[in-house]
Amino acid sequence: MMLRKFILFFFLWFQFGTLCAQVTVKTNLLGWGTASINGGIETKVSAKSTISLFGSINPFEFGNHKQWKHWLLQPEYRYWFCEPFYKGFIGVHTLGGEFNAAGIELPFDIFPELADYRFQGWMAGGGISFGYQWLLNRHWNLEASVGVGYLYVKYDKYPCASCGTRLDKGHKNYVGPTKAAVSLVYMF
Repeated sequence: MMLRKFILFFFLWFQFGTLCAQVTVKTNLLGWGTASINGGIETKVSAKSTISLFGSINPFEFGNHKQWKHWLLQPEYRYWFCEPFYKGFIGVHTLGGEFNAAGIELPFDIFPELADYRFQGWMAGGGISFGYQWLLNRHWNLEASVGVGYLYVKYDKYPCASCGTRLDKGHKNYVGPTKAAVSLVYMF
């Protein structure tokens, strides 16, 4: 019985293991610029496509009542124009997570009240992405990608970073950038 399971496992691994032979791990260097610990894994699922799961977390509070606390997960499907992990791709991603942010001025006037109030809540959405990977050597790549899409954001509004009295609650429908990355990629 054990031998049959081993033979079946070996046969399935040999048949389907080559589909996922390429695996990469990556980190977004731009995310580290916001003190966000981040990383992802991506695997080949066909001759021209990959799937990935990327995550980010920031548990830190900064000086002057600034904080950008969050956790975020972002699964993505990518279609590569040349071959996986080389040159250009287009992707479809979803994302979701929770946040607790205050005292931050975001570019493009996104959420302008965030500079003066604290917002705590969750978000979910998705979008499309475009990117390119450059081969650095046998194991290392550099990737640049951007994404645009939609987010539903549900929040509670507070007067300051440490205050506990809720001023308001609400939601926002956001359309715009949902992803920006310059990632260092390691290929196994």
